[in-house]
Amino acid sequence: MNWFQWALLSALFAGLTAVLAKAGVKNIDSNLATAIRTVVVMAFAWSIAFYKGFDTLSKATSRTWLFLVLSGLATGASWLCYFRALQLGEASRVAPVDKLSVVVAMVLAVIFLGEHLTWRHWMGAGLIVAGSVVIANV
Repeated sequence: MNWFQWALLSALFAGLTAVLAKAGVKNIDSNLATAIRTVVVMAFAWSIAFYKGFDTLSKATSRTWLFLVLSGLATGASWLCYFRALQLGEASRVAPVDKLSVVVAMVLAVIFLGEHLTWRHWMGAGLIVAGSVVIANV
């Protein structure tokens, strides 16, 4: 499979996540719901890692560890905020606003990774922002 097929699967599972999480966070604290989800994700990810093996672990530098830890902290913060938003709002409105992360990632990729975006990237980012504003109706 190529990157686009994997990205489509990611979108499918992210969409399922929003609906399933909204149903799951209904009667419990959003932080507890996030903790439960995190344990499940951790068990799932480690199961796959054990299955695939640890051949490349020795190639992980301190820089690799630093960025993966920071990414994990950002993921945790995102999930805590996302679950709280789902608890307070409708999944059909929360999920599109959450996808503004696409635009944030694009801007940060330009600033920190030196990526070059075309007019199509910026047009798409503008449409994502516009769509989120229309759907959120804030």
